[in-house]
Amino acid sequence: MIKSTPLKLVSLASAGLLLAACGDDAAQNGEDASIGDQLDYTITGIEPGAGITETTEQALNAYDNLGDWELETSSTAGMMGQIDSAIANEEPLVVTGWTPHYKFEMYDLKFLEDPEGIYGDSEFVHTMSRIGFEEEMPEAYAILENFSWEVDDMQQIMLDAQDMEFDEAASDWIEENRDLTDSWVEGIDEVDGQSIELGSFPWDSERASSQVISQILEEHGFDVTVSNVDPSILFQALAQGEVDATVAPWLPTTQGAYLEQYGDDIVDMGVNMEGTVIGLVVPEYMDIDSIEDLTGETE
Repeated sequence: MIKSTPLKLVSLASAGLLLAACGDDAAQNGEDASIGDQLDYTITGIEPGAGITETTEQALNAYDNLGDWELETSSTAGMMGQIDSAIANEEPLVVTGWTPHYKFEMYDLKFLEDPEGIYGDSEFVHTMSRIGFEEEMPEAYAILENFSWEVDDMQQIMLDAQDMEFDEAASDWIEENRDLTDSWVEGIDEVDGQSIELGSFPWDSERASSQVISQILEEHGFDVTVSNVDPSILFQALAQGEVDATVAPWLPTTQGAYLEQYGDDIVDMGVNMEGTVIGLVVPEYMDIDSIEDLTGETE
């Protein structure tokens, strides 16, 4: 059984949020009201500590047409509630989004084009460790170095986990993909109860990856503990040797600032997933395609 330690950071996320009511003009004019009026110039976000939250704040400053808009932080669950409600009523909505995420399996959504490039190109998920980890735990290091999978793999686990626990969804995925997971441990000696602490983030995408790699390590004889913490805490913990390794960081944009701050004291073991994307997301039925289509009050 994989153990989870208490969070080292008190969550800043609110329990959820409701879209602000449309202003009087929007209520009177209905469909004639601008998207901004209908949404009270509010983008629905997730937790304050998430990298996409910080990047979206940068976007608000970079785009002239977003001068009247604000980002309202919530939680991932709160964001999903807003998507479900908006789509059920075919209402406009702008949220911070990323792939892999099961919302793209459940709903017809699209990323808005980002002409200013604030959200960057496709991202990469990296495996990292503390300094000295390879020498002290060579078998674990080798398995983690071999760990590599696809966006669709993670997204499948996230979707399945809506109807079961994440550990069960991960276990099912492992059994269905034994050729791949066996390649991660091929030729590596088993150990007998050696303890290893992995750091991760408290979000569904990272719950999927941490469960998979934890179960593979446990099958190989390791006693695994997973600590789910805020990204800033994880990078600091790696740099200070308080956790052994992680398969969670998104680079170069989402957590790039933390790597710049702590990178000299962390071992970057390389990419374990390609093709992740972050940005602003809207329902497919909305007749806009770019962040520049989000109008401000003065337009």
